[in-house]
Amino acid sequence: METTRIRISLMQVVIIFLALIAAGIHLSLLFPDVIFILNGLGYLGLTAAYFLRLPIPFLQDRKRLVRFALIGYTALTLVLWLAIGEQTPLGIFTAAIEVLLIVLLLFQRP
Repeated sequence: METTRIRISLMQVVIIFLALIAAGIHLSLLFPDVIFILNGLGYLGLTAAYFLRLPIPFLQDRKRLVRFALIGYTALTLVLWLAIGEQTPLGIFTAAIEVLLIVLLLFQRP
């Protein structure tokens, strides 16, 4: 059996970590609220689609598209929080994570 090594950079580790933190916050925040659950699942799904080799033919050669989708998703989450969200310390912390996530994704190359 042949094993395959996956090479992952420090920037990729930080991107995954930030996306998991954002997902965890949204999944745990107001748990019965469907919007927060869907937001957290969106982070998980897009991060998985970007970094994992999923057996989905459409995604195989479209890592750049998935990266831009994750950037747009994060930006939309941030804009909507600014427009209608509560300005709590947790909200500000999450917004800082999302801004950093966007910046790192802009510099990340698939």
